Amino acid sequence: MKKILLIILSIILVSDAFAQNVEFDKKNFKEDKDGYKEAMKSMEEGDKLMASIPTPKFKQALPFYESAQKFNPNNDYLNFQIGLCHLYTNFKFKALQYFEKSYQLNPNLRTDIHYYIGKGHHLQANWNKAIQHYELHKKRLDQNSQLTEIMEMNKYIFECNSGKELVKKPVRVWIDNLGKSINSDAPEYGMIITADASVVYFTSRRPNTTGGNKDEFINEWFEDIYISQQTEKDKWSSSTNVGEPINTKGHDAAVALSPDGSKMIIYIDDKGDGNLYESTRKGEEWSKPKKMSDDICSPYHEPSAWYSSDMKLLYFVSDRPVSGKGAAKDKDIYLASWDEKKEEWTNVQPLPATVNSKFDEDGIYLHPDNKTLYFSSKGHNSMGGYDVFRTVRNDDGTWTTPENIGYPVNTVDDDVFFVVAANGRDAYMTSFREQGFGDKDLYKVTFLGPEKQPLLNTEDVLLAGSSVPMRSKVIEPAVEITRSQVAILKGIVRDDKTKEPLESNIELIDNELNKVIAEFKSDAKTGKFLVSLPGGKNYGIAVKADGYLFHSENFDVQQDSDYKEVEKIIDLKKVSVGQVIVLRNIFFDLNKFSLRPESQNELDRLTKLLTDNPTIRIEISGHTDTRGSDTYNKELSHNRAKAVVDYLIEKGIKKDRLEYMGYGEEKTIVSDSEIAKLRSSTAKEDAHQENRRTEFKILSN
Repeated sequence: MKKILLIILSIILVSDAFAQNVEFDKKNFKEDKDGYKEAMKSMEEGDKLMASIPTPKFKQALPFYESAQKFNPNNDYLNFQIGLCHLYTNFKFKALQYFEKSYQLNPNLRTDIHYYIGKGHHLQANWNKAIQHYELHKKRLDQNSQLTEIMEMNKYIFECNSGKELVKKPVRVWIDNLGKSINSDAPEYGMIITADASVVYFTSRRPNTTGGNKDEFINEWFEDIYISQQTEKDKWSSSTNVGEPINTKGHDAAVALSPDGSKMIIYIDDKGDGNLYESTRKGEEWSKPKKMSDDICSPYHEPSAWYSSDMKLLYFVSDRPVSGKGAAKDKDIYLASWDEKKEEWTNVQPLPATVNSKFDEDGIYLHPDNKTLYFSSKGHNSMGGYDVFRTVRNDDGTWTTPENIGYPVNTVDDDVFFVVAANGRDAYMTSFREQGFGDKDLYKVTFLGPEKQPLLNTEDVLLAGSSVPMRSKVIEPAVEITRSQVAILKGIVRDDKTKEPLESNIELIDNELNKVIAEFKSDAKTGKFLVSLPGGKNYGIAVKADGYLFHSENFDVQQDSDYKEVEKIIDLKKVSVGQVIVLRNIFFDLNKFSLRPESQNELDRLTKLLTDNPTIRIEISGHTDTRGSDTYNKELSHNRAKAVVDYLIEKGIKKDRLEYMGYGEEKTIVSDSEIAKLRSSTAKEDAHQENRRTEFKILSN
């Protein structure tokens, strides 16, 4: 009995392998004329949709072709068309079986069939078979008149060879769906995040789209931007539509977000000329998006952008010609600088050829460390379509050779638009996976390799691009954790008495250079702020608001330090008698009382306060920790306070407005008994540092 079954199975397989092409001719379907008519009607409807202008409607045509194929599964043309539809929709990995069957039914249907079969094998990561069919297609091409196509085949073959090497060393990752609070049965993609990944925005096509309209070309809802907030670790609030004025009756797609989430860049298709718009948030309200400067928005296509963490630079992508005139070219990454006087982005320059390849670049993201740029490229050693790469800006302004961030995050298909949290370990991506919620979903990627950085496989399915599914393999994680040399300072600025939120100006100072390197504002309605502090610098933070004394903080972020987040509630005190302020960015060498150069910004800030308030008198006081003798500490603190007063007098502040006093260890903030309870030596030293301080007190006004 088993032998009979095997014989029958062999006959079925052989007959299928050598199936004859069945043309759609009524002579072949005399016994089912009605079925033939319906199948022909379906195929003709599919053909109409495929002939649509400006682009074929692959997704809409597919069910019509599939309906016709149920009636006649052995038609060469029909199988090829189904393969073509799959190739340009989410299920493109199904395309191969239909291309191969079309070829079996009729090897001469199309002269480019080996290209499509090669593409199908390429998408399946069948490297050698893909190369074989690409080579067969290349042999059909004329060496003189079809040189461009020959070069294209060589590119695909190069990608296959790159893929062979990349899959030998897979990246170790966890990939987790962000859950039903964010994802729906509609497509979600293009996720952007604040530096601490506490708030996310993304693009989706849902029935509650603003205006309630559908895109007639693809029969899907118009894109809108949605928001979700992290309520606790890996838990997210239910995503909601951001609403007007950001979302309009047309397509609205999220592109970039400032580190603190106060500015958003949006992509809008202006009559075929894709441009970037910017909106500013106050509290929960966003301003009407405003088109960015002409230097950014050229007559060409600008699909993506990202801010630097200090908001002084803007990276963006454009297909503009280098000369500024002529036909569009491959997309490259450009860099613009913020002109404070003109209050616009200027001085646009392309990144060097080290980064910009001869092919398209897109999907840029600058890490909060302000030097690590993630971007997608069809060039370099891509394994197929766009791959995500990582490059680092050196201190001299040059860029390292882009590194492919690896398989399985990078796949044989397009991997575009990704974001990486400031911790350097978590990333977020868009993926089409069978276990998802029905279409493309948003996923969290956790990278745990010592040599691989967090990365993101996503898809450019905004107005700026095409539909891109992703397939990945999850590898067992290693125990090593990637380190990120970034600190995040976030919190709320309030009135000291009423505790009401305050809008304030926040200056970020490089203490070594005595230079303000960035300026921010706390939110006018919530008082919230977030500042990214890349490693390798000693930072001064100054918080100022009209009618209030300034508040200062100091952060020394070592080059090799781990990622950390610091939350601060900053209560600003009004200018009134008795108020005491700690000057945290005044520095002295160990056991000395001469002011270090890094103190200048803080001292100049104090000078301005006294100049702006010409009637107030203050006391400058010096304080030490409890180590050392009482006599020594008191003398040292006295001399340090005097050094500050001498500086102020030198800057023009009248002597009779200034007093100074050295208190030594008399007024510690952290007591010895409290310090003794601290377990780590670092915590103990931080407590001693808290006690070593310079203060000023308003004596009269």
